[in-house]
Amino acid sequence: MGTFMKLVILLFYFAVMISIGLYCRRHATDVNGFVLGGRSVGPWLTAFAYGTSYFSAVVFVGYAGQFGWKYGLSATWAGIGNAVIGSLLAWVVLGRRTRIMTRHLDSATMPQFFGLRFQSTPLKIMASVIIFIFLIPYTASLYNGLSRLFGMAFDIDYSVCIVLMAVLTAIYVIAGGYMATAINDFIQGIIMLFGISAVIAAILKSNGGFLASLDGLARITDESVSTTPGVFASFFGPDPLNLLFVVILTSLGTWGLPQMVQKFYAIKDEEAIKKGTIISTLFALVVSGGCYFLGGFGRLYSDQIDVAANGYDSVVPTMLQNLTPAMIALVVILVLSASMSTLSSLVIASSSTLTIDFLKDNFIKEMDEKKQVLYIRVLVVVFIAISAIIALIQYKMAVTFIAQLMGISWGALAGSFLAPFLYSLYWKKTSRASCWVSFFFGSILMIVDMLAPSYLPAIMRSPINCGAIAMLAGFIIVPVVSFLTPKMDAKYMDEVFSCYDKVHEIPLKVALPKENHK
Repeated sequence: MGTFMKLVILLFYFAVMISIGLYCRRHATDVNGFVLGGRSVGPWLTAFAYGTSYFSAVVFVGYAGQFGWKYGLSATWAGIGNAVIGSLLAWVVLGRRTRIMTRHLDSATMPQFFGLRFQSTPLKIMASVIIFIFLIPYTASLYNGLSRLFGMAFDIDYSVCIVLMAVLTAIYVIAGGYMATAINDFIQGIIMLFGISAVIAAILKSNGGFLASLDGLARITDESVSTTPGVFASFFGPDPLNLLFVVILTSLGTWGLPQMVQKFYAIKDEEAIKKGTIISTLFALVVSGGCYFLGGFGRLYSDQIDVAANGYDSVVPTMLQNLTPAMIALVVILVLSASMSTLSSLVIASSSTLTIDFLKDNFIKEMDEKKQVLYIRVLVVVFIAISAIIALIQYKMAVTFIAQLMGISWGALAGSFLAPFLYSLYWKKTSRASCWVSFFFGSILMIVDMLAPSYLPAIMRSPINCGAIAMLAGFIIVPVVSFLTPKMDAKYMDEVFSCYDKVHEIPLKVALPKENHK
């Protein structure tokens, strides 16, 4: 299969994405429809939207290569953590309560939720500012994983790839909003499931099968990492502590990311939550577990990879370069799908937050539904354009800090939002002050880690470790500050939490009633 056929496949893929966007225009006529799909999205679309927003080219190319090289097969624990903590527990702990309370408060974004839950417009504005600051570089980093793969598969400049991806995503998001994104995510998710399975099979086959690959990995030694024989094929690898921080950041982090939590706002009903929990968990196990499992065999290509010169992003592309043209085309579509699904989720979260929580009422007093949707669509273009420009600057000038900023972004967003959001759903006594303290602690800590890491303890100088610690610290900060600061008005809190006590009838085939036996 030559370059022409690869381009034909890409063009067909692009045509499908745009057609879906145009088809979903009828669902995007108001804010609720554009941002949340009318809160009527079923389990398969919601689960795949959650999974595809979770995993992008950053995971497939960057994280799988980096952590697979560092930890060997034990990097697969990150994928397992993503499935169990980042998907299963996230749905069980957050899914139902998020859907109920956000519907009760009539909030469409995470900052709007904080503003209504704590009766604080400044808190809402602060949350939107944090999201704006830290989602832009994360959005830009999505393009990074595509550069080497497109260079390997096509004889076209990477700049063209960035522009095509940006334009295509903008078209179907602007046209169809969240529903178009959800349907496209479903298609992209299927590609990702099939693609990662096929790539793993091809890589293992090229190295003599699973047992032969495992044996080869066990024979590799790197005294700069560990002197233990077979450490890269072992259960916990050469550095279990730092691997644990990777698991925490990439798994628990989803609980505090606005683009992930917002998926729960749009769930249709109880059945969708139950099915979505299972579907998203299995999806994460295959895609994320598969990515890290694949990256764990990167050391088999040690003779072809110079990490010191080319970075960890060169690991996975080197593993793939000798596959068949058809398989390489599949990989390109896989990574493009992963990146576009995450990009669309990020720009909807960013643009809706900036419109609803920052511009509306604060700078533009009169903004009806049509104007809000218009502003959201305009800001979709702005966010995608800025991220594409940053990605082009990085590519042309070989700037490296933006890729590192992806870890900073996750740490800052989840470190700021995770604990106060979780406590807010379950605990009436969560105070407004505890939310402020968590916001400042998470964002400032990660900024210090980026600009002046020497001021932090050695274990926190890595963005991965620092982000994980920021998240965990929030679980202590919020209750401690809440006990020491004024509580929210008791009557208002009773009204907010009353949404959980509302009763509705269900068929006997779903649940049996309690009966009094005398």
